[in-house]
Amino acid sequence: MTEKRLSPWKKQLHDIIYEADTPMGKLFDVVLLILILLSVIFVMVESVGGLHQEVYDLLYVGEWIITIFFTLEYIARVITVKKPSRYIFSFYGIIDFLSTIPLYLSFILVGSNYLLTVRALRLLRVFRILKITRYIGESNKLKRALLHSRAKIFVFLFAVLIVSVIAGTLMYLIEGAESGFKSIPVSVYWCIVTLTTVGFGDIAPVTPAGQLLATIIMILGYGIIAVPTGIVSAEYAKSDDYVHVNTQSCPNCNAPKHRDDAKYCHKCGQLLNPEKHS
Repeated sequence: MTEKRLSPWKKQLHDIIYEADTPMGKLFDVVLLILILLSVIFVMVESVGGLHQEVYDLLYVGEWIITIFFTLEYIARVITVKKPSRYIFSFYGIIDFLSTIPLYLSFILVGSNYLLTVRALRLLRVFRILKITRYIGESNKLKRALLHSRAKIFVFLFAVLIVSVIAGTLMYLIEGAESGFKSIPVSVYWCIVTLTTVGFGDIAPVTPAGQLLATIIMILGYGIIAVPTGIVSAEYAKSDDYVHVNTQSCPNCNAPKHRDDAKYCHKCGQLLNPEKHS
């Protein structure tokens, strides 16, 4: 049975939007990143009060230009895959949709009773910053490192929790309620704050024994902070040994991360570049 293919213009548009290995694909990604960052900056500046009305008007016009661009991008992503629902209900598809609709919703939710709702909905534009991770190749290495080190980090955090409970209980016995350590949970809270070197200062030991224990916990805190960093760094260094993948996305199921020498999609088996193998 003959495999259904995208029309030439859809295939070309798919390569530009979903891949970054071509000059046009790289240009598209750069433009998209700039617009995402501008949009987030616009949202932040718009929340600042006391500016001239001309500034807010300019931000509004700029946001409409960006919204129209992202609307066209969203439509293009939908029509350039064989199964649009795979993109629409994917994580990035939902993010793209949520970050595009707020300005359009402002036309529907009108009236004084809905002004606050509209303002809150427009803040959804900040979701656009999540789109950035799609275009940063190194983010895949970091995600892989975090996934491979999650078990070690969990065990480490569990050990830290045990230390916090023991040290907090000791501090409760040493200092007591008169020094602010009213209960074991409060003492454990103090221990966690001290271990993480945050040091709010709302509770502090006053006895020599308590201060000695606090000193030990503070020194221990510096070592504790370094451990998760070392675990993730080691896994991150290992990630260079993984098989290199390119940015090609399957036009059938939208699955990313194919090997450089891949002919077929690793998820659905679709031929990735039919024109090369016909």
